[in-house]
Amino acid sequence: MNMILLRAIGISTAIVLALHASVEFYGDLIRPNFRASDLFSGEIPPEKAKLATAGRLASFSWDGDLLANYAAAMAADVLHRPATDAGGRASENKAAQAAVVAALKVSPIRPALWLTLGTLQTQAGEAATPAVKMSYLTGSVPIDVAMSRVRTVTSGAAATDEEIRLLAQSDIRTALANRSRYEPLLVAAYVQATPQGKSLLLETTKVTDPKFNEILRRY
Repeated sequence: MNMILLRAIGISTAIVLALHASVEFYGDLIRPNFRASDLFSGEIPPEKAKLATAGRLASFSWDGDLLANYAAAMAADVLHRPATDAGGRASENKAAQAAVVAALKVSPIRPALWLTLGTLQTQAGEAATPAVKMSYLTGSVPIDVAMSRVRTVTSGAAATDEEIRLLAQSDIRTALANRSRYEPLLVAAYVQATPQGKSLLLETTKVTDPKFNEILRRY
């Protein structure tokens, strides 16, 4: 009797492990090759058909990479592709936010994905300060992501948060160190910034790059 029970347990365990391995293998095949950092560097997101396939698996997966890549691709579709109507875009934004939050619950140490959440919230007119702050606190990001974070901070209420203002100065200094590449983006960020965002850019550039500070003051 004990041998039969042990065999049954062994067979059941083998079946579960085989199913798990199959799901993991399938997840690797359909995982969107699109990370949150790609969202801010001009990479083209996957087609909607491929995204839908990944979404079906993401709905019951605990694979942090699959969930994060799927969420980033959904966000890119909302943020970068033209909207057909305002109501539809609002619904898509909510769905993308839900996908990002689900990914972050499983794998929270993803600064670019936290910024993705903050960017979606900003687009929707929602408070983005906590998400933006988490993007700073969970690790470093590539310079393209840092530049996008400057735009998000300076164009919304996050620029009123003293801790974020201090953290954002590092992003601005990084962009100024590559001024030949990022000067147009910094100028565009200044033009679109709130009064608090403008003051953040002016305060930082006054110390780091006085000549560029003079350029900003012309706008």
